[in-house]
Amino acid sequence: MPRTRDRDLNAYLDRLGVGDPGEPSLPALRALHRAHVERVPYETLEVQLGRRTTVDPRESVERVLRGRGGYCVQLNGAFATLLTALGYDVTWHRAGVQAAVRAPASPASFAPHLALTVALDGQDWLVDIGLGDGLHEPLPLRPGVHRQGPFEFRLSGSEVEPGGWRFDHDPRGSIAGLDVEPAPAAPGDFVEWHPYLCTSPESRLVRAAVVLRRDATGADCLVGCMLRRVSGDGRTERELATRQEWFGALEDVFGLRLDDVNGAEREALWAKVRGAHEAWQSRRRAVSVA
Repeated sequence: MPRTRDRDLNAYLDRLGVGDPGEPSLPALRALHRAHVERVPYETLEVQLGRRTTVDPRESVERVLRGRGGYCVQLNGAFATLLTALGYDVTWHRAGVQAAVRAPASPASFAPHLALTVALDGQDWLVDIGLGDGLHEPLPLRPGVHRQGPFEFRLSGSEVEPGGWRFDHDPRGSIAGLDVEPAPAAPGDFVEWHPYLCTSPESRLVRAAVVLRRDATGADCLVGCMLRRVSGDGRTERELATRQEWFGALEDVFGLRLDDVNGAEREALWAKVRGAHEAWQSRRRAVSVA
């Protein structure tokens, strides 16, 4: 997003509900980060719709501008483009995702996640709006424990990425953590994995429709037909049993009106999501009987 495309820049800031943030500063970076995670959700609905996407940052920006979100590489690629256009010193990094505590830590070369760092006033900051229920604001890139709302995060040196960083999510988070590679990355480093993530039956993006959104007091998570809220008051969960409830939650909780999804696509999407949910329920019942 070069500075010459002022219309796109202004439209992006409008999507975030942010006016002119002024020159690069820590308060402005924090405000932009908060606004992004609150207004632009992590979502895998394009995968569920069977639409072809890329990790080209220009396409990711266009998706944000039309009211949609994306997964980690798409969201952080779009945000990096915005920050660069605003004058921030942004670096891309590959990061390996540890999906669960019982799983081994993963190096960044395997199915990489995109994380960002921003150099500002002599301090590097971890910037990541692509985790869905992760950071609400940037973290100073130094060892320590950080609390944001009900979640507690930890930064330390990585044991699987020499010279890199380890981010440990709160135990209630959607992943266990990340190991961030210290070397700079580029969009091309994520191209190879994108088709696998969007088409393989083994991919988390393919197995279930997932939408995540962070705010100051917690996080909302929709997996299939189960809507969860994690906050300082604990965790709540309810099933969205009807088409109206499901699309209503997308709009009311996550701000996804899906104006670019027509009626036939909506019917097919709901049928797919509900079918996967019922299959999941059947497996759970079979396990409980056994």
